[in-house]
Amino acid sequence: MYTAQGKIDQSGTSEMLRQYAPLVRRLALQLIAKLPASVELDDLIQVGMMGLLEASKRFQDDHVAKFETYASQRIRGAMLDELRANDWVSRGLRQYTRQVSVAIHAQQQKLGRAPTEREIAQQLHMELAAYQQLLQEIQGAQLVYYEDYDRGEDENSYLDRQNQGAECLLDEPLTQLLKGDFKRELMAAIERLPERECLLLNLYYNEELNLREIGAVLGVKESRVSQLHSQAISRLRATLQ
Repeated sequence: MYTAQGKIDQSGTSEMLRQYAPLVRRLALQLIAKLPASVELDDLIQVGMMGLLEASKRFQDDHVAKFETYASQRIRGAMLDELRANDWVSRGLRQYTRQVSVAIHAQQQKLGRAPTEREIAQQLHMELAAYQQLLQEIQGAQLVYYEDYDRGEDENSYLDRQNQGAECLLDEPLTQLLKGDFKRELMAAIERLPERECLLLNLYYNEELNLREIGAVLGVKESRVSQLHSQAISRLRATLQ
């Protein structure tokens, strides 16, 4: 499947696409769960397949990273780039997302603790039910593009340089960022979340449970899990600002 130079043999492209098509679909399903209903699964899969092809061209089999690991990052990155390029989040929804974070920050400063949903709703001059509905709507607006920390004139992305060897990462700004103050502050912010929201993030990102499974653990509906997830992310944004 690889040439002597460590590249994927292009004569085996069709076989490679068949082999990793389930990976593309799985990543698309994970991503679409966080997005508005207007986003089509088939569109994400198509873009993901293009990301897979790009990964096959750029990957170097030097044992620093497995192809599936590298391809997963490239596939998901292609999907996120496509969503961002098509401006799938309305300007109004982005504004609401920022307003929720500002409201949480204001109440944290005022109360000296994590505010309740009702207190956040009051800060926004909204009824509790309307605020909870807003949380569900902004769920899809809360994707974080880590690659934006490393945009420069160099054509090679952070992922490409990561694949070239560990020695290339010693002075990477993103690597140092994630190892330094930002990572410590993020961990501290997560620990300060209300217990249920902290558990939710652990189940979602560490245990990789889906919304239905998390709902079963927490004893709530999927829609409520979506609301709590949005609120947890908004709390983190408010704290890290």
